[in-house]
Amino acid sequence: MLLNVCIAKLHRATVTDADLNYIGSITIDELLLEAAGLREGQMVQITNASNAVLWRTYILKGERGKGQIVLNGPPARLFQKGDKVVILGEAWVTPEEADAMKGPTVVFFAEQGANPNEIKEVKKVERPH
Repeated sequence: MLLNVCIAKLHRATVTDADLNYIGSITIDELLLEAAGLREGQMVQITNASNAVLWRTYILKGERGKGQIVLNGPPARLFQKGDKVVILGEAWVTPEEADAMKGPTVVFFAEQGANPNEIKEVKKVERPH
């Protein structure tokens, strides 16, 4: 048996664009992917803090250092530039791997600055025992 678990979280990132005419997915800056330990093609769940919409899709790697969070395809109708989102990275693991996990890696963002997705802090959130 495999379990679907959260391995990473981009907490309150800012949507930088939405492209309705693209086939689908979410484009995320390569630096943000590295900080969270996420990979291109990995499935993520995105929640829009502005309207509570939840969307699930796969990651496309964005330009390094540009701060991109771009919703592509149908979610462009539900996520607008400037919206705050929570992005949860998923992984399928064995029960033994899940038991050994300490908790997800969480990326927090600076509230102000030229880059709306400037990393403020990255930390491993420990599960309570």
